[in-house]
Amino acid sequence: MTQASNTQGGPVTLSKEGLPAWLDPVVRVVETVEPLQLSRFLPPEDGAGRQSAVLVLFGEGERGPELLLMERASSLRSHAGQPSFPGGALDPEDGDPKADGPLRAALREAEEETGLDPAGVQLFGVLPALYIPVSGFVVTPVMGWWRAPSPVGVVDPNETARVFTVPVADLTDPDNRATTVHPRGHRGPAFLVESALVWGFTAGIIDRLLHFAGWERPWDRGKEVPLDWHA
Repeated sequence: MTQASNTQGGPVTLSKEGLPAWLDPVVRVVETVEPLQLSRFLPPEDGAGRQSAVLVLFGEGERGPELLLMERASSLRSHAGQPSFPGGALDPEDGDPKADGPLRAALREAEEETGLDPAGVQLFGVLPALYIPVSGFVVTPVMGWWRAPSPVGVVDPNETARVFTVPVADLTDPDNRATTVHPRGHRGPAFLVESALVWGFTAGIIDRLLHFAGWERPWDRGKEVPLDWHA
């Protein structure tokens, strides 16, 4: 299919044509992973939850493959100061949540939050939708290849504190892996990268991608860090 690389006009579609060979393991994950292999929190069967999408964008930097992340502004009421993928709730103009709505929303939100040019993003897959009970969001991770990188940065300081990329090599480095323990007792994977603690939903997706792509290296799951960790 032809890649529609903007959020306006015709449908936004998926294409695997011309992807770099190193993304092959990620493509296989997209094609084969089951929802429960990603998270035990699945969308409610009654259809409850607010539809949203995030852009899991792989690029290639000076140190090889990398992921685009952002840090939410500390003034926000929810997820303040937390690193995350660009993304947010679907708007009516994004279209059908069961069709290309999540693709359109992921590109739109990424452009609004980081300033990236959607024309340079090739969407190649979608992971199963997952549920975030604390916020009531049903989140569809949309997978992208940053075919033609564009400058990125903070667009609205009220929404975003910073935008940054993380080399996959740093995410797989055992020294940068840890476990967080939420005050409610939930334990989850975390990454100590770029002076940030990546945890929660975002870290869970990264952790599962690394694992099922065969990129994960053995790490100390007994190493715990508090949620207020700072470099």
